[in-house]
Amino acid sequence: MAITSIAIGSPAEASQPDALKAALAEFISMLIFVFAGEGSGMAFNKLTDNGSTTPAGLVAASLAHGFALFVAVSVGANISGGHVNPAVTFGAFVGGHITLIRSVLYWVAQLLGSVVACLLLKFATGGWETSAFALSSGVGAGNALVFEIVMTFGLVYTVYATAVDPKKGDIGIIAPIAIGFIVGANILAGGAFDGASMNPAVSFGPAVVSWTWDNHWVYWLGPFLGAGIAAVVYEVFFISPSTHEQFPSADF
Repeated sequence: MAITSIAIGSPAEASQPDALKAALAEFISMLIFVFAGEGSGMAFNKLTDNGSTTPAGLVAASLAHGFALFVAVSVGANISGGHVNPAVTFGAFVGGHITLIRSVLYWVAQLLGSVVACLLLKFATGGWETSAFALSSGVGAGNALVFEIVMTFGLVYTVYATAVDPKKGDIGIIAPIAIGFIVGANILAGGAFDGASMNPAVSFGPAVVSWTWDNHWVYWLGPFLGAGIAAVVYEVFFISPSTHEQFPSADF
């Protein structure tokens, strides 16, 4: 099966121009995504004078993150594959579509992009901090872990079906739209419980800037488990070894 194609890669790959350009693209895409997504939450807090989360606020967060992710994936697709998520990168690695060396480059770039976006938001808003992801009252770490696993499974399964699968055909812009939609829908489903991260980098930036690490491990373990399971399921059942190809591709 294709999972046997997992590759570590050569250390020299980390200094290749195309790998560095891809990492830079991931940095910029993540910055765009986090700045718009987290910024929308800060704007809502300002408009409601730091009021409690409302259904309207949840819908606004869903739309902002869905639209921002659509753009972030689209602008990075032809350069890095438009992962914009360490969990997506991990899923691609598990499926043998990206080497570990390039994955590490992506992870560093994605985390830095999130931190820089949160720092820019703090500066632009006169000192407001992006709130770290947290569990809602009555929601335990185990509950949140299940939410993150299932939601990220749906996200990475969508990525595989619309962007990775070599049988997908020429569906062009459908992939970024589908990815944005599933993230927006998952925020509506899980946002009131644990914030619906599905993305360790999105959780990491606010945690660094606010220096709040309560239950932060949930937002790493859950997405990585969900991504790994989605990659294994799709690779084993839907991608045959004869159609396996390296990811990211030139045409998303």
